[in-house]
Amino acid sequence: MHQNYHFLKQLAPRLDAELAGKRFVEAFSQQKDELIIVFAEETQGEELVKPFFIKATLTNNFSCLSFPERFDRARRNSVNLFADFAEDKVVFVKVCKNERAIQLHFESGRDLIFKLFGNRSNFVALNEDGEVTQLFNNKLATDRSLTVASLNRDIDQSWEAFVANGGRFEALFPTFGKVANKYLSGKLEGKDDLAERWAIVQEVLQEFESSVFYITRIENIPALTLFETGEITQVLHDPIEALNAYYLAYIRLSGLDKEKADIVRLLRKRIQQTDNYLENTFQKLVDLETATKNDELANIIMANLHIIPERAEKVELYDFYRDQPITIKLKKDLSAQRNAEGYYRKAKNEKIEIDRLNDSLAAREMDRKQLQEHLEHIESIEFLRDLRAYIKANKLEQGNAGPAIDEIFKRLDFMGYTILIGRNAKNSDLLTKQAHKEDLWLHAKDVTGSHVVVKNQPGKKFPSPVIERAAELAAFFSKRKNDSLCPVIVTPKKFVRKPKGLPDGLVLIDKEDVVMVVAKGE
Repeated sequence: MHQNYHFLKQLAPRLDAELAGKRFVEAFSQQKDELIIVFAEETQGEELVKPFFIKATLTNNFSCLSFPERFDRARRNSVNLFADFAEDKVVFVKVCKNERAIQLHFESGRDLIFKLFGNRSNFVALNEDGEVTQLFNNKLATDRSLTVASLNRDIDQSWEAFVANGGRFEALFPTFGKVANKYLSGKLEGKDDLAERWAIVQEVLQEFESSVFYITRIENIPALTLFETGEITQVLHDPIEALNAYYLAYIRLSGLDKEKADIVRLLRKRIQQTDNYLENTFQKLVDLETATKNDELANIIMANLHIIPERAEKVELYDFYRDQPITIKLKKDLSAQRNAEGYYRKAKNEKIEIDRLNDSLAAREMDRKQLQEHLEHIESIEFLRDLRAYIKANKLEQGNAGPAIDEIFKRLDFMGYTILIGRNAKNSDLLTKQAHKEDLWLHAKDVTGSHVVVKNQPGKKFPSPVIERAAELAAFFSKRKNDSLCPVIVTPKKFVRKPKGLPDGLVLIDKEDVVMVVAKGE
């Protein structure tokens, strides 16, 4: 939470007390991911009067401010930055409203923005007209459109807004972040009364802004929090001291601590994903087994062929299984007997699906048990070489311990076949790239939409109902989702290619068939 808005609300006034009235002396970088900014009341020769140093570490996996008491600039390999601010006096420092950013406003009317967005953190210079003139990290090109106004957000955080959101706090306080959300969600668990929930939210807000800062360890990694959690190592009351303590704790992590924390975090993520899959799959199984069976519907139709009118779209019949009336949907273009045959086919697929879900549950439960065993063993390892050997021997490298393919893409299981759906243009490209040449590839014809892939099963032909279901999904996740009928391209993936230079999501198809379907989602 060292970049949490509620922490920055307390850091900004503290920086204002240190910097207001001081002049910008220099800013320089000795490493590409590190920026040093120096302020002082005045310069007497080479001596700085009451200097104040800000050090920003902005790597891809760690971003943090710290405030060293002194910093000696190297004679070589350092680059001057933000030189236009030289000798400009700081007027005030304040946090941007409801945002993870701090504004340093200068006497000239210019601003220096500390944008503290995790691995997208940046330092942004704006001129007196509010236009961006320089970025520390030029790769974050969208930061060139930032303005002070865009970084100050008005959010209705009233009781009335809380009620309108059904007692959910997330929309009102988007700045909390994962750790704070988890903490507050735990306090709200089991509390249904809106007034009681609101009181708890207000208590937590007061706790977040009480100027008590905890240096703790969460999943073996140091953290700065605004509440008690994890393994607390320090309690501080000054935000500058808290940031310095957190920074030192983080950079002192040993190689063993870092690598163990990474693999533990990945394994716990996989365990949570597996738990979610088991819960959802079990619910699907319960729904299938408790619903009216398709073969029962077929039998009821067959027993009443003589009273079912032609071209009916639904009919109410006597359910002799439950001794009550039942309404059954029919396809009006089919006879009653052909409708019954359709339900018999569905019953066969239904049994296949139930068997597949049972097999999948058993397999995932074994996966979870193995993941838990890996986690317990890794947490007991005391030497880095042993950790690396265990990870290698059990193939727990990040690629293998990370999300499975069905967690990267949308997934639907149908008649024992896996159907994968791209989430966006770039994700669809990844899906197509990872697909096997014998997998089936589908896409709504002549419009933008998600790529859809049906995983091949060696030695088996793709059943027509599976192709139809995948085509319905391709239609649904496209611009044609509201059309009465949608043409969908169907082809083995080996006939799909993507030459260099094509935009995200676009491919060339060498051979295709087209099926007409009605769009149908998950």
